[in-house]
Amino acid sequence: MNKSALLQAVLAALLLCGVAQHGDAQQPAMTVDVSKAGAPISPYLYGFFTELHEANNEGGFWAEMLGDRKFFNPVDSGKDREPSPGRRMRPRAPRWSPIGPDAFVVMDRQQVYVGEHSPMVKLEAAVPHGIKQAGLGVRKGKKYSGRVILAADPGAKITVSLVWGPGPDDRQTIPIKPPGGAFARIPLSFTAGADSENARLEIVGTGKGTFHIGAVSLMPADNLHGFRADLIALMKQIGPTMFRWPGGNMVSSWDWRDSIGDPDKRPPRLNPAWDEVQQNDVGIDDYMVLNRLLNMEPYICVNAGFGDAHSAAEEVEYVMGSVRTPMGKWRAANGHPEPYKVTWWNIGNEMWNPQQMGFMSAEQYAIKHEMFAKAMRQVDPGIKLVSSGGSPVETSQSHAALAITGKHVAEFGGPADFTGALLAHSSDEIDAAAEHIYPSMVDLAFDADKQDYVRVDEPLVARARKLANAVHAVVEAWGEYQRRYPALDMNRYPVALDEWVSEWTGERGRPAPGFSMFAPLASAQAMHEMFRHSNMFVISAYTAAPSLLAIGKTDATVHPIGLMFELYRRHFGTIPVELTGNAPQHDVKGTVWVDKARVSSGSDTYPLDAVAAVTADRKFLTLAIVNPTESEQSLDVAIKGVTVHDPGRVWRIAGSDLTDDNEPGKPPMVGIVESPATGMPGRVTVPKLSISLYEMPMQ
Repeated sequence: MNKSALLQAVLAALLLCGVAQHGDAQQPAMTVDVSKAGAPISPYLYGFFTELHEANNEGGFWAEMLGDRKFFNPVDSGKDREPSPGRRMRPRAPRWSPIGPDAFVVMDRQQVYVGEHSPMVKLEAAVPHGIKQAGLGVRKGKKYSGRVILAADPGAKITVSLVWGPGPDDRQTIPIKPPGGAFARIPLSFTAGADSENARLEIVGTGKGTFHIGAVSLMPADNLHGFRADLIALMKQIGPTMFRWPGGNMVSSWDWRDSIGDPDKRPPRLNPAWDEVQQNDVGIDDYMVLNRLLNMEPYICVNAGFGDAHSAAEEVEYVMGSVRTPMGKWRAANGHPEPYKVTWWNIGNEMWNPQQMGFMSAEQYAIKHEMFAKAMRQVDPGIKLVSSGGSPVETSQSHAALAITGKHVAEFGGPADFTGALLAHSSDEIDAAAEHIYPSMVDLAFDADKQDYVRVDEPLVARARKLANAVHAVVEAWGEYQRRYPALDMNRYPVALDEWVSEWTGERGRPAPGFSMFAPLASAQAMHEMFRHSNMFVISAYTAAPSLLAIGKTDATVHPIGLMFELYRRHFGTIPVELTGNAPQHDVKGTVWVDKARVSSGSDTYPLDAVAAVTADRKFLTLAIVNPTESEQSLDVAIKGVTVHDPGRVWRIAGSDLTDDNEPGKPPMVGIVESPATGMPGRVTVPKLSISLYEMPMQ
């Protein structure tokens, strides 16, 4: 044999050897072993984060159509007040403007209904003067109800109108009987005569003297105790188990006592965290109604920023105390004599964040946490307390570590390790430790020489796993804490991942992932990682509940990310079982213990990610497979420890394109499609950009 023939023979042998060695890697395969089960999945992993914001609270769940309904801002034709530097992050709620010259509307600080001032309208015989607010959405034939609180001189003639078009007949006008000099509440009821996205409410007077407006409210008449009926129906479809409430950064300057009692008398306050007005319409009692409407477990965050332990203890007493206690008596006076049942309480929000109201050092926060915990447990020893600590994973990816230490990556045991400080000083007062994950704040690799992050470009399959990698980094952080604190049993301190999201906005020409197929593909893999470590994660609160829905002024539908949570909540099992594979996940760029772990997240089924669980009644085996690629993929499935039989079912969410989304008032582009499934165990094929959840009857 000549050298050329010998070389060809060697190359052929090497090629055959390579095929033999790597054939399995080219055809991913998995084995599900039902005999190897993990801890039951906490039902609270299907929770969501909420934060009260100015633009009609809760991102639209609250049914109030009017902005600034208690007149925190002056009524004039000027522009919005200038935002504080670096604070304005969300759109302003609509404002009121005068009908007629500005001089006829005066903000009166003498005759005030609520807050610091109330608008006083000066009258001028037959010339109409008053106030209006535009930008309201109404639908033809739909009823709207509300109220206006007025005080007027005897010579005033006042009307309130809902206007839906430019013509003189495109309105419904309600004449108001002069209420007299004291404020009186007058009910309103309208039926829209046409569809409009720019309807307006007008409060107008003629005659003599003046009239004052204390507060105004307008909601769809079918609201459910103040919440939008259509949004409640959609959220019921998704099936949340918990809303973390009321924040969020806003809670660190919020007084819970402002949000109870007569809604019209609850004072509007400036929330400095977001530089916006808090109307205080959604308070504790309203939140408890929301929990009842959605059959959820409450989870309340108390103010540990500018707040104090005594106020937090009184909040617990208001919620849980008997009518014989001072706060319980106050709750009963507000129409709720029976104590509420709230087990889970969160002490503060992101106290590691230098931008947080009341930010302090890790050591000082550990002391403050203990003060709060002792005061709150003295009211009710049975409550469970979640810290607002942050591991180096959290403080590094948020860039808080840079502000605290001057370095981008926090050290365990260092000044930016807030969870470590709590474990060292206040471990007896923690039932779970909060972590927040926002990988879009990093999405970078770390250059140790330059002590800075650098941009990296990655394929879709890697970007979609960045969130799951951050979850696994938290898992490894808990292992590091166990090594550093051997006297502690870290199983006693599960993780409350009570804020997390894939990405907020698009970058470098990519679509905005929060409202596209990217969000469910990334978030499903993060949920998989929590399922794999079900012994560690007790609460998950995705950011944020309103983002599950595409919310318009009058219509709404479910974003693909909401469909993802509905899919797992309704059809995935509760007892995770072992799943192994032959195709390890590829490493991704990033920084260990920031946006990636030392060991890659995900199942050994690259490029797919899969997880399996048995239903609580042990009748079905469920298998979820995420395909975060833009091509169809196949996977061989073997099952041990149980026999499954046909017919099974598969529910699937799939996008034709990464930008696919659902919009209110339009046919959905993405849905949950159910179909029969046969041939398990065996080879399954999953479409591109998809999540497939199989259910197989077990014998």
